[in-house]
Amino acid sequence: MLNVRVIPCLDVKDGRVVKGIRFANLADQGDPAALARRYERQGADEIVILDVSATADGRLARFETVGRVREEISIPLTVGGGVRTVEDGGALLQAGADRVCVNTAAVEQPELLAGLSSRFGAQCAVLALDAARAPSDGCPSGFEVLTHSGGNRTGLDAAEWARRATEMGAGEILLTSFDRDGTRSGYDLALIGAIREAVPVPIVASGGGAHPGHMRAAVDAGADAVLAASIFHQGDWSIGRLKDRLQQLGVAVRR
Repeated sequence: MLNVRVIPCLDVKDGRVVKGIRFANLADQGDPAALARRYERQGADEIVILDVSATADGRLARFETVGRVREEISIPLTVGGGVRTVEDGGALLQAGADRVCVNTAAVEQPELLAGLSSRFGAQCAVLALDAARAPSDGCPSGFEVLTHSGGNRTGLDAAEWARRATEMGAGEILLTSFDRDGTRSGYDLALIGAIREAVPVPIVASGGGAHPGHMRAAVDAGADAVLAASIFHQGDWSIGRLKDRLQQLGVAVRR
């Protein structure tokens, strides 16, 4: 296994970083460019920007925000929000993204993943898989795919969808537990394990991480990278201090 990546996430709405619980009650956290610059200086391996209102607004993630962040950092940048076509993905890459993240549109038109992978390479096509524990036996893995920022339950089994998406060309999965998002109760290890069994591509664990112990558990469950937001935005942990602690816990991190 390669060294584990530590990735801050910038959920952006109206040009500002926000954070809530289970994608709701969003509170302002600051300027995306300033936060991205701070996190790179602290040792972040990558930055993820998710424009959380883009799909609902029927638009693409804002180029201005992507460009401002790109000007401040040299580390890889993944951007998601409102991507519906291969051309949309290309426009975000042109604006400064290194990878494009898709969720709702990929579920509605899985050929989008194949198109992005074919045009730009699998390393640029990231599946954002938002999942929650399924309310019935209809999902063999026990987890159901959500779209529209958690507002729509699809009935799709999360593990089966992950498998199909990687076959279509997704080169990485950004896996978010809707149930754990913003709760600081730890990543959903069963969800990570279910997706790890289903796919060979890297998994970025998201949703619920509050401290290095949670991150060590996510890695043990099968994650290749750990993503967090509020613990960085609110100063609970600097990325450098968190990486030091992860190393003490036996996790090989990038330096």
